[in-house]
Amino acid sequence: MNHKPHSKLWLYFTMIVFGTIMAAFLLSVGLWLLSYRWGVVDAHPLDRHVPVMLFLAISILVGTIIALFVGRLIIRPVQQISDAFDELSKGNFTVRVPGGEKIAEIREMSERFNSMAYDLSHIETLRNDFVANVSHEFKTPISAIEGYATLLQDPSLSKEKHDHYVDKILDNSGRLSNLTSNILALSKLENQEAIIRKNEYRLDEQLRKVVLLLENKWSPKNIEFDIELPRQIYYGDEPLLDQVWINLLDNAIKHSPEGAVITISLQAEEHQISIRIADEGDGMTEDVQKHIFEKFYQGDRSRKEAGNGLGLALVKRILELCRGSITVISAPGQGATFTVTLPNR
Repeated sequence: MNHKPHSKLWLYFTMIVFGTIMAAFLLSVGLWLLSYRWGVVDAHPLDRHVPVMLFLAISILVGTIIALFVGRLIIRPVQQISDAFDELSKGNFTVRVPGGEKIAEIREMSERFNSMAYDLSHIETLRNDFVANVSHEFKTPISAIEGYATLLQDPSLSKEKHDHYVDKILDNSGRLSNLTSNILALSKLENQEAIIRKNEYRLDEQLRKVVLLLENKWSPKNIEFDIELPRQIYYGDEPLLDQVWINLLDNAIKHSPEGAVITISLQAEEHQISIRIADEGDGMTEDVQKHIFEKFYQGDRSRKEAGNGLGLALVKRILELCRGSITVISAPGQGATFTVTLPNR
């Protein structure tokens, strides 16, 4: 950090200290003069036998010591914070102010500045990652569509290859459409603070309908379901929670091997409802579990083409709006269990 001279600050402080010293000195001389006139003291304040200059020198010395001490306690940390703000305004979010100041207010100001700078650096990192990921996610399917469309221009192309390239274009178009929809939905939800449209509906029936909706994905893999869904009335936004169950079950199907079993259970208590979705997939490491709800994060890079890393971020935001929560328990080779908790009215 480059420290620029804060001449005005020091000038003002020096003027205040000098003015205080001179005022105290003149006040002392004035009181002495009054005491002389009233006969309290015998010596005139301007008498050559009175060491007036000595008193003045002592006053200046004491004032200078006080100025240096106060300057070290107040002026220096204020300068550091001012310099840090200059660096922050230039986009340097790694700047920090040294802590441990003796004055509580300045120490608290330094701590708040460092906290703010840390938050801004984290936001900047997320923003850069978001832009990079969005650019990459859009570029990949667009490039694929362009490539397959170019290949379709070959007049000698066989019908089999023609149909294959058309399928690839449709797949990438669907991926692009899904990505756009998820980004728009997540952006809308992040700017939303509360759920307005609510109604009572059967939560257990909603989960069964989502399982049937995804039949075309689990049926080819011969996946079975172990379902324990007692009757449960829930008051909330049904279309929003549809997205939660679709994303969670789609992930469970995607990561389950052939012939696996997916468990879905619902348990209602006095104040909350817990929905558990467990698969028999490859599982996740602890590091993956820490980041799994972040935008565009994909722990399994081999399945990158099957998703865009926004599904679980969307799920988490929806549950936050519903005043609910989601947790995951997993280990490599032991599948994953997602537990959604919703408030029970």
